[in-house]
Amino acid sequence: MLNMARLAGACLLVLCLAGQALAGEPLVLGMSADFTGSSQGLGMELYRGSMAYFQHVNEQGGVHGRQVEILAYDDQYNPTPAIENTIQLLDTDKVLLLFNYVGTPTVTRVLPLIKSYSGRKVYLFFPFTGAQPQREAPYDDYVFNLRASYRQETEGLVDHLVALGRERIAVFYQADAYGRSGWDGVKRGLAKYGLRIVGEATYRRGAHYDESMAAQVDIIMDSQPHAVISVGSYEACASFIRDARDAGLNVPIANLSFVGSENLLALLEATGNDRGVDYTRDLINSQVVPSYEDLSLPAVREYRQFMDRYNPEPPRGYQGQDYDPLRYSFVSFEGFLNAKVMVHILENLGPDPRLADLAEVTESIHNHDIGIEVNVGFPQERHQGLNVVFYTTVEDGKFVPINDWGRWAQ
Repeated sequence: MLNMARLAGACLLVLCLAGQALAGEPLVLGMSADFTGSSQGLGMELYRGSMAYFQHVNEQGGVHGRQVEILAYDDQYNPTPAIENTIQLLDTDKVLLLFNYVGTPTVTRVLPLIKSYSGRKVYLFFPFTGAQPQREAPYDDYVFNLRASYRQETEGLVDHLVALGRERIAVFYQADAYGRSGWDGVKRGLAKYGLRIVGEATYRRGAHYDESMAAQVDIIMDSQPHAVISVGSYEACASFIRDARDAGLNVPIANLSFVGSENLLALLEATGNDRGVDYTRDLINSQVVPSYEDLSLPAVREYRQFMDRYNPEPPRGYQGQDYDPLRYSFVSFEGFLNAKVMVHILENLGPDPRLADLAEVTESIHNHDIGIEVNVGFPQERHQGLNVVFYTTVEDGKFVPINDWGRWAQ
């Protein structure tokens, strides 16, 4: 399947190596993400959300008369394929830039490769990860992040939980760079209060929902936590939540934005309906974009309109996968906002885009209104456009903003 996708990609019109794209050719952005593995919902929805906006732009004539395309390859959320995909995108496909990569273990392994292309002015825009390595030297010069960091997400969760009297916090996390990034954020957040992580358990990346997390639950329960913060993918986190509730661990369980809220919820609801158990109670998910139910926001109205109008297909070569696209999701809304900001950058580059100007043009963006009541900017000293974190819980079968944290007071 991967070779077929690459063959299809090779047929696309490509941009020249010199950094000066040929007039009239499409602006091709290169993406590596999971489209066939245990986290395929993240790659699929991030791509679909971006394409909803790009399709609208293309219908209006494109950017300076040129169509915007995403050339996407599958990495199954594994570092080695992500590295191979990046080399393919840069050396063979010669994409304009890298865009929408998904995952900390993949992105962190690709960063040294991107840095090695510094003479060609290669940049990665808006990866779907809140990890630190792309936000710090020596790689921050080559990456532009839109979303808030995992440190910001975990610090906010810790602040809220400690304020409720829930000081004994345990961590369930993926045993890799992503999990450790979230673990470190929780540790730092607790240290502000003179507290420490009371218990921790890990799992291997790629775990599926049908796998048992009973052993991890036992470890966490032994620490007698007041709350658990999970740093993982939706199948593994759903498995942990299911087994935790079955074992009688009835404390709030919080997940980070990367988990993919709707995919997590679908698994828990399906099992809950079969067993007559509510596995969605006392869930708290941090998000890095506002709720797509908040119709007061212009970007939300636009997002829902374009998702309904275009209902974007999965990437070329991955349309036959066993996956049911979501009408709306936090992940696709993030992809939509990624695309909206990307188009603004491409427009500012002008009709004859030069890669040498890409960083300077992006860094010149200050207080750009994208319709979510929080403006975007990319100062040279900090390549991160947004710093806001939102918090949600499950009500009536969907994640909604938390209006009253008091329900979880200890």
